[in-house]
Amino acid sequence: MPDGQIAFGADPHSAAPARPRPKLAVTTAKTIEDIMRVTTIRAAVYMAEQDCPYEEEFDGNDFCATHMIGWVDGEPVACVRIRYFGGFAKIERLAVRPRYRKSRIAFKMIRAAFDHCLRKGFTKILGHARNELIPLYKMFGCRVADTGRSLVFSDYSYTEMIWEGELPENAITLESDPYELLRPEGEWDRRGVLEDSVDRSAEQGSYAIAAE
Repeated sequence: MPDGQIAFGADPHSAAPARPRPKLAVTTAKTIEDIMRVTTIRAAVYMAEQDCPYEEEFDGNDFCATHMIGWVDGEPVACVRIRYFGGFAKIERLAVRPRYRKSRIAFKMIRAAFDHCLRKGFTKILGHARNELIPLYKMFGCRVADTGRSLVFSDYSYTEMIWEGELPENAITLESDPYELLRPEGEWDRRGVLEDSVDRSAEQGSYAIAAE
């Protein structure tokens, strides 16, 4: 309908109800069901859309990595993989289901991945960006790597990009609380199940004393 025209029967003084903003969230994969979500998203994006061969997409690195899941209104719609090397982390396999690519979940995923790496003590992050996505990563402060190397795999061209940040005050170090290091990935600020076992041990000890 051209601008300035009003549909028959519409109240010109009433405004259309505003759509609620979608609820975005990012979590760290911790269960086999989470890994199934990640696998499904990547299969839909890389194998179905980009016709990537199975063995190239699922390359043997998934069980030595951290996986993060992006959610929109409770629906798993995106994922990213993080691997760790000496002195740097590598972000890869960012995938967003087609209908959610305007939801800004990709921005939230990238930021969450950077924050996760910083918390683990990695201030330098490497990524291989598809050439048409270089402007997206530059928005986060990434730069094209000084090597100037480009790569081609699974029929697409990629460019090495680097992001550098500063460690937060709560970064995990050798001096961190040992129980913090035992907590589930990404939940370092939440009391873990092994801390509850300390209380159980104390109770068992009191029973032993009473038995004597």
